[in-house]
Parts: sequence; C-alpha cells; structure tokens
Amino acid sequence: MGWFTRLKEGISTATKLKKETPDGLWYKCPECNTTSTTMKVGENFYKCPSCNYHTRISSDQYFNILFGDNYETVFDDLESYDFLEFTDLQPYTKRLEDARRSSGKSDSITVAIGHVDDLPLVVAAMDFSFIGGSMGSVMGEKISRAIDLAIEEKAALMIISKSGGARMMESAFSLMQMAKTSAKLTLLAKAGLPYLSFLTDPTTGGVTASFAMLGDINFSEPKALIGFAGPRVVKETIKRDLPEGFQRSEFLLENGFLDFIIDRKDLKDTIGKLLNIMMKRQD
Repeated sequence: MGWFTRLKEGISTATKLKKETPDGLWYKCPECNTTSTTMKVGENFYKCPSCNYHTRISSDQYFNILFGDNYETVFDDLESYDFLEFTDLQPYTKRLEDARRSSGKSDSITVAIGHVDDLPLVVAAMDFSFIGGSMGSVMGEKISRAIDLAIEEKAALMIISKSGGARMMESAFSLMQMAKTSAKLTLLAKAGLPYLSFLTDPTTGGVTASFAMLGDINFSEPKALIGFAGPRVVKETIKRDLPEGFQRSEFLLENGFLDFIIDRKDLKDTIGKLLNIMMKRQD
C-alpha cells in the first residue's frame, strides 16, 4: 500500500478541478483585521462594518455614490503616450498597456457630469489602480477640459484626488500640469463657480502641491494620508520623530489645512447642501 492511498471513499474531486474561494468574496480590513463579505462592505459605502475604515474605491464607485446611474463620462478618448520613449525596469508603453488592462481605465483620472440635488456637477475622480493615480499630461488635460465643461454648463467642479504624485515617466511634462491646472482654476473662479476639492487616501506629491489644495472648500475622508513627501522621507530629512497621526486628515484638520472631514455615507447629502449654498450666488 502506498503512503497516500485513500483508505475511505469520500470527496474525490480532481486537483485540477478544485477551486479556491472566489476572488473578491471576502474582505479583511487592514485597520482592525475583521473579515467581512465584500457585499456587506459595499452596502456600507465600501467601509469596514466593524471599524468604519474607508477602503480605496474607484472613480466609478464615487460616481455611483454621487449620481447613482444618472451620469455621463466625458473625454474618455484621451490616453497617455510615451513621447519620451522612457524606460526604467520596463518601457513606459508596457506600463500603460498593463495599467489599462488591469484597471479598465484609459488613464488615472475619469471625468463625469451629472446632478446632485438637481444642481449640475462636474466630477474628476482619480483611480489609484492606474499607475498609482499618478499625474501625467492626460490628467492635466482632462482637468483643464473639466473646468471648461463646468464653465460651459454653469456647473460646480469637484476633484476627487487619490494620487502618488507626478508621473516620473513623463518627466517635466508631468510637473507642468501643476502650473497648468492651477492657472486654469482661476478661470473657474472668475466665472464665479465653486470648486470642491475632496482629498482621499492617499493624496501626495505634486497633486497636493497644486490643485488639490486650491479648493474653495478642501475636505477629506477619515484617516486619509495627505502630504507632499511621505512621512518616512520627512523623518529621514529632519532627523526627528513625527507627531502621532502626522499627515493624516485629522492632523491636517487640526492644523487648518482642511475645512472638514466627512464620512463617505454622508458625501452626497453634504455635496447637495454645499451646492445649494454656493450655487445660489449665481442666481
């Protein structure tokens, strides 16, 4: 008798036919380590049912929270191009192809227009799954066009930031988007239209140093990482221990960099109230 001969009849499923638990069925919270079904997390606005930890979600999920199914995405034809023929561990062209395939997005930001409480709103939301939500020339162009669209439609603008910063593969062309978007926002201000900047985890680098902190109202989700350089870089530079909660949204609120922190379940109602107050100035 062989060492591994089955002694009793039982489950005889061939190994090649066995399946693991389906991907995405369970979610383990990185904050409290509680395991929940993804359905339960989704029904709770993509937050941990136990500790209220806000998971990172996609632009589509934010659009759904704000607009339901009644919105239209625009400028989806804009795609990044490797005009510098940049290569590090792999060509930038390959990175773009992989990012489009894995995220299902054309780039790291998607623009949509819809209505909240019957008031028009243009939303530009980032996807961290696309090369870390990095800011390249397409992000700058989409934000610029979103501003033009808001002015044309007499709508408010909301940018949902979630980014690791400038996209190094585009070099100075990426950094130019900081000035481009910041300057473009002055046109929105001259038109008397509100700009709401919603900072989510993480918002760092050149995005933080430009349009993300220029909102008429700057607000964030709980415990979001917000800063320019990361905390480890800051600590190594100044050679000092950092305060508890450094660069988290609660720390920024306490020090005057944010106007308020909002739970995701309250996002739509709060945006509706803000638009009703701020858009009345246009009447």
